[in-house]
Amino acid sequence: MTDSASGGYLAPTSTAPAADDALEDQIQAAIVGVTALQGKMVRPAWQPNPPAKEDLTVNWCSYRITTSDAHWLPSIVHHPDGEGTDEATRQEELEILASFYGPDAFAYATRMRDGLAIPQNQEALRAQGFGFLECSRIWAAPDFVNNQWVRRQDLRFKLNRAVTRVYAVRNLLSAEGSITEDGGNTTTWNTENT
Repeated sequence: MTDSASGGYLAPTSTAPAADDALEDQIQAAIVGVTALQGKMVRPAWQPNPPAKEDLTVNWCSYRITTSDAHWLPSIVHHPDGEGTDEATRQEELEILASFYGPDAFAYATRMRDGLAIPQNQEALRAQGFGFLECSRIWAAPDFVNNQWVRRQDLRFKLNRAVTRVYAVRNLLSAEGSITEDGGNTTTWNTENT
C-alpha cells in the first residue's frame, strides 16, 4: 500500500461508499418502502439480462440513477492519530428516474412523490446516508409494445449523500529549508517533531 511518504498517486484506504449494485439496492429499498410495491416489482432499468416486462395489468417500477453531481471540492481533514490520515468528504447529488408501469402507474408515481416528503420516510433515508432534496413533475411517457400502449408515468427525484474516503497522508515529522528575500537575506530553518 502506498502512502504519502512513498510519493506518487494515493488510492483510498477506506471502504468504498455504496456504488453500482449496492447503491441500486439502497434506491430499490427506498422505492419499495415508500410505494409499498413488492420488492420484485421494483427493479433497475439497465440490467445485463433484463427480465421480461410485466403484463399490462401488473403495477411495477423501473428505476435508474441518471446523474451524479458532486460539489466542486471535498472538505479535507487531517487526522494525526497514529501515522496520520486525510479524510476527504464530498457532497453528492443523485438524480433518480423512476418509471411506474401498470393500470395504477400514476397513483404509484404520486405515492412516491408525496411519500418522500413524509418525515418518517426521510428519517429512513437518512439512516441509509441519504437526504431528500426534491421531486420533479410527473409526466406521461407511455410505451408502444406489441401494438398496445403501455401506461407509464415517470418521476425524477433527487437525493444527496456525503461520500467520505480516507487516504494515507502521513504526519509531517520534520522539515528543513530556507527562504531568500528579495534583498538577498536568507533565513534557514529546521524543525523536527519529537
